[in-house]
Amino acid sequence: MSHLYNSIEPNVIDDEMVQKAIEEQYPEDKRKLAEREDINFKHVMELQLSFRNILQIDNLWQFENLTKLQLDNNVIEKIEALDSLVHLVWLDLSFNNIEVIEGLDTLVKLQDLSLYNNRISKIEHMDMLQELQIFSIGKNNLTTLQDVIYLRRFKNLRTLNLIGNPLCDDEQYTLFVVAHLPDLVYLDFRLVCDTMREVAVLKYQDLTELLESEEAQALAQLKEKQAKQKELEYHKTAFVEYLNGSFLFDSMYAEDTEAAKLTCLPGVGELLQAYPSWV
Repeated sequence: MSHLYNSIEPNVIDDEMVQKAIEEQYPEDKRKLAEREDINFKHVMELQLSFRNILQIDNLWQFENLTKLQLDNNVIEKIEALDSLVHLVWLDLSFNNIEVIEGLDTLVKLQDLSLYNNRISKIEHMDMLQELQIFSIGKNNLTTLQDVIYLRRFKNLRTLNLIGNPLCDDEQYTLFVVAHLPDLVYLDFRLVCDTMREVAVLKYQDLTELLESEEAQALAQLKEKQAKQKELEYHKTAFVEYLNGSFLFDSMYAEDTEAAKLTCLPGVGELLQAYPSWV
């Protein structure tokens, strides 16, 4: 399921390696010219670093305009050092030794991601990849169908490969995936037909309706939180933050030792308890 270290010393990505890789991408008739030129890494759009026995991802920060990166068929153990590749659309990390999905938060433009044939046991830490359309994570260690539910957040996901994971042995696997990912077009290299979709929807209707309700509620809460944050930022620019709630009164009252004496008066305690609901 993953690559073992061979007799060759594992590599870390350095300038010499990427320079050679870029030169190899040129047509043969232009390769000699490329070898004599100083290549500006900022202008490189695609980089292929396959089959180079790479153990650790590093030194890619100069490729700030890179859109396609191939790191397949190496011995990489951790997804890291990709933060600066914010324009990346296509990333191939298949056939490595990766155990955890991580280090992808800044890759918000990513559309095609392959983690095929690694050691991953859970789908996680991908929340920022809202543009994801194609996801291959076959031949890993995924054991539970609940991992599929995590993928519902990717509204643009159309192609998914899970084949070769233990969860595929579940007899309900295909129907479960199709029901919970209603916009999926291809599953495990096969077209999702209308008949299969209808059967899946009917079988898991109660579960999916409950999920949809929970997701709608969570979305409403998120929008409310974002609206409040936006309002707070607006008020901060005007130096009047927190004046539209009880914060000002609460802070003044908390620091006023004399005000505490008012609680001894009849009815004041009840008024103070009711006050927050009036704001």
